[in-house]
Amino acid sequence: MAYNLLKGKKGIIFGALDEKSMAWQVALKCHEEGAVFTLSNAPIALRMGKINELAAQCGNTQVIGADATSLEDLEQVFSKSMELLGGKIDFVLHSIGMSPNVRKKIPYDDTNYDNFLKTLDISALSFHKVLQTATKLDALNEWASVLGLSYIAAQRVFPGYNDMADAKSLLESIARSFGYQYGFKKKVRVNTISQSPTLTTAGSGVEGFNAFFHYAEKMSPLGNATAEECANYCIALFSDLTRKVTMQNLFHDGGFSFTGVSTQLVEQLIQE
Repeated sequence: MAYNLLKGKKGIIFGALDEKSMAWQVALKCHEEGAVFTLSNAPIALRMGKINELAAQCGNTQVIGADATSLEDLEQVFSKSMELLGGKIDFVLHSIGMSPNVRKKIPYDDTNYDNFLKTLDISALSFHKVLQTATKLDALNEWASVLGLSYIAAQRVFPGYNDMADAKSLLESIARSFGYQYGFKKKVRVNTISQSPTLTTAGSGVEGFNAFFHYAEKMSPLGNATAEECANYCIALFSDLTRKVTMQNLFHDGGFSFTGVSTQLVEQLIQE
């Protein structure tokens, strides 16, 4: 059911790859709720993914290729988006993350530092670059909402998540620091959502992901949150209903983050 929560709002969604991705589901929900927006991803992701199919489903939305680590590319995304959409932006989704060390199965305690720096640049500093570019171009309306997608590995150790955990910690810190600055300057809200382990193309590349997923499902009183449910949460945070929510890392994980141990898991361990 649609509520027209984003009617008249303009946005930019970074990171949609395929139907499994959270950014894809967010785009569908934004369209359903009345928003207009552009889609952006790296050129290689545009070649590998199905983003043009998504664009067609969202009323022939425009796709703008960009390397989110490039300030020049980001300026193009914001400038072109404002031109295409006819004004300043009301919401931005940052759903960008990649680790060469994870892809190459290089262990955290024997890391490749060039790869590590790429992880931080792609997965976290790109969030700062998005926000800084928006600030310099005065691209966001007052009370705009910017979201980055995170994971609880920023606070807890999940073997196999590797240097992505450090990147998520930095992402959340940037949201707080930039949220403070942007709030005073333009009343812009900046938050991160710490989502349940979700069966996305990127997530499934993490070593031991299936174990993370099933463990969280057993631990969470409400079960794991799906990509579509994450999209619903994003809509709420893009809407005017959450105008005073900023600088927060918001757990969207069925209660996993505050559950010490579940009865279900205890019973399973006793049986073993």
